[in-house]
Formats: sequence, C-alpha cells, structure tokens
Amino acid sequence: MCQKFAIVAALCLGLMGCGHAPHSSGPSGEVRAIEQVVETFRAAILNKDKPAYMRLFFSDQAQAIGWQAVVDDAKLAQIQRERPQAIKARPIPTNNFIALIDSVLASPTLEEERITNLKVDTDGEIAAASFDYAYLSDGKLSNWGKEQWLLVRTEQGWKIFSVVYTIRDPRP
Repeated sequence: MCQKFAIVAALCLGLMGCGHAPHSSGPSGEVRAIEQVVETFRAAILNKDKPAYMRLFFSDQAQAIGWQAVVDDAKLAQIQRERPQAIKARPIPTNNFIALIDSVLASPTLEEERITNLKVDTDGEIAAASFDYAYLSDGKLSNWGKEQWLLVRTEQGWKIFSVVYTIRDPRP
C-alpha cells in the first residue's frame, strides 16, 4: 500500500510542475530557428526584401494564411468617427501578409517593425511565437501592439501559418 501511495504521490507532484514553463520552451535548436524566422521577418520589412519575406510563410496564397488584426477600444473609437459601422475585428480579404510587404515596397520611406519580448513555445513540430511590436514609418510610430504567430515545421524549415495582432494608436 505504501508503494502505491508513493507512485500516486510522485505522479501528482510531476503533474503539478507542468504548468510552470519558462517564457520560451521547447528544443533549444528549434526555439533558435523560430527566433531566426522572426528576425528574418523583421529584416525583410526593413530591407524591402519580398523574396525573403515570402519564403517565411506556409503558402504563397493570401487566403491560405490566417491574418487578423484587432483594434483596441481607443483606435476603434477614432475609426468610428469616420466609419460608424466599424468593429474591433472583421475579416478584410485585402489585409493579408502579401498586402503588407507590397505596401512596404510601395512606400518611398523606411518602414520598420521593431520586435521585443519574444516568447516561443514549441514541441519541435508546431510552435507559437508571441511578441510586442512597434511599426514605424519614416521613423515615426504608426501603430503598436502584440503579435502572435502559429508556425509549423516543414521539410523546408519553420513556416508562419497564421498571424493575429492588435493595433493600438500611437497617440495617448
């Protein structure tokens, strides 16, 4: 009976520790590979490098990649002054990963997405990456928020499968 109790106690103690993972978790080589995907994304925007940017995604078809913005309440109130029907989150087919890089390429100014507080969680096959971002156009803060990606590891390496992000107005 004591042996059964010891086994049950050991199992319970082991399960209790499962909820306390570090900010980045998973095989260290895979975490570093995902960090490199994030850095390549950042550099591709800064350098207006569409081929490098496009290679980061699971598909080259806009409809195959989840891409969703959610505006905060202050930004929504600002938008609703011009468009009262606006809502916090709605699908906009023209807002997608290809439209982002095309707008960067079309811009005569320097475009930059600054990324901080990156956290990665992976089992080596799928991953979630979360970070704070600040988007600057010509050195001026355009918007900021939090971004979350889902990624999959393919034979060609880690690929972005979906992106969800908040848009916060730079003005207080």
